[in-house]
This record gives sequence, structure tokens and C-alpha cells, in this order.
Amino acid sequence: MVLDGQRKRADFAITPVAERMIRVNPNVISWIGLILAFVSGLLLYLSFEHHYLLVAGAIIVLLSGYFDALDGKVAKLAGKASDKGDYLDHVFDRYADVFMIGGVAISAWCNPYIGMLALVGVLLTSYMGTQAQAIGAPRLYAGLLGRADRVVLSTLFPIVQFLMLMIGHPSLDIAGYSVTWLEIMMIWFAVVGNLTAVQRGIITWKNISKLQDR
Repeated sequence: MVLDGQRKRADFAITPVAERMIRVNPNVISWIGLILAFVSGLLLYLSFEHHYLLVAGAIIVLLSGYFDALDGKVAKLAGKASDKGDYLDHVFDRYADVFMIGGVAISAWCNPYIGMLALVGVLLTSYMGTQAQAIGAPRLYAGLLGRADRVVLSTLFPIVQFLMLMIGHPSLDIAGYSVTWLEIMMIWFAVVGNLTAVQRGIITWKNISKLQDR
């Protein structure tokens, strides 16, 4: 949770827009964010053959993340926050993760095994956080790879990949292996995502013990 804890600092860019959209159903905003996530994943998947789509995909990832933050702000300002809305938001977030990260995972930019491990890490990280709440322990946001971190990295690395392509360095040679810049992002998701999931699991286990001792 490197960036998730800094979300309040982004209020200056979210609150003014939320105030103007206060009459819009927050669920509609959630749907827009989900659709944008799907589009971004599709663009990133196609970007190996059409490199300019890397930048387009990165921009759409950022827009999707913005709408994901906007729906909750509108719901709070309009007094429409509800358990149903919160549930829908979590479901859409997971689909958005699969769309955005999956687009890279199954593309020619990434080894499919690394892509699979990245998706497992990201989904388990989120699952561990919500499962803690489901069994009565506090909802967990701890860890090195929160959703805000994933959105930022998924915005930056396609742009880095594009820029490195322009200067003739589309990949790095590491111990005899050629690794693309997008693949480096996926390795980070795979390693840090799974470590974060384990970390949250340990924290939840300790919290359960504390609850049982009361």
C-alpha cells in the first residue's frame, strides 16, 4: 500500500468533478470505469503490433482509475453510499484488474507464465483484504501492492515501453534473458503481489487470534 495511503492527496482532482456529477448514479460511473478498463486491456494487448497503442492504453488505464475513485466520492457526497454499491465496486475492481493486467499477460510483450503469476498475485492480494473483513477481522489495505499502485504502474510502464522502443531498447538482457519493460512490471506484480497476499494472510491470522482471545 505505497500509494493507497496517499489517496486523500488526490481529492483536489476528484472532489470538484464529483460535486458537478452529484446527480449521476454512482453505479453508472462504476460501469464507465469498468468499460474503460476493458478498453485499456484490449489496447495493451494489441500494442505489440501497433506501438502507439501503448500510450493510448496507458491513458485509458489512468482514466479508468480516475472513474474508480470518482464513483465512491460521488456516492459519499450525494449520501448514496451503500453496501450494494461497495460490493459492486469491489467486483468491478477485480474485473478491471483482470482486464488491464490480463491484456498484457496474454500479449506478446509477456511470458504467459509470468502473466499468470502476476494475475494470481494481484487477485490474491485483493482477496486476502476482503476475506479478512468477511470473517470479522478488520478490512486490510496493508502491503506493497495496493490498487492505486497497480493503476500507476500500469500507466507508467506502457509509456516507458513506448519510449524505450523509440530509442531502440525495447528490452533488457538479464542473465542471458531478454525481458521487456512491460514484463518487468508483470514480474513485480507476480513477486510483490504474492508477497503482499502472504503478508495480509499473516496479519489476518494474528487479528483472528486477538478476536478469539477477547
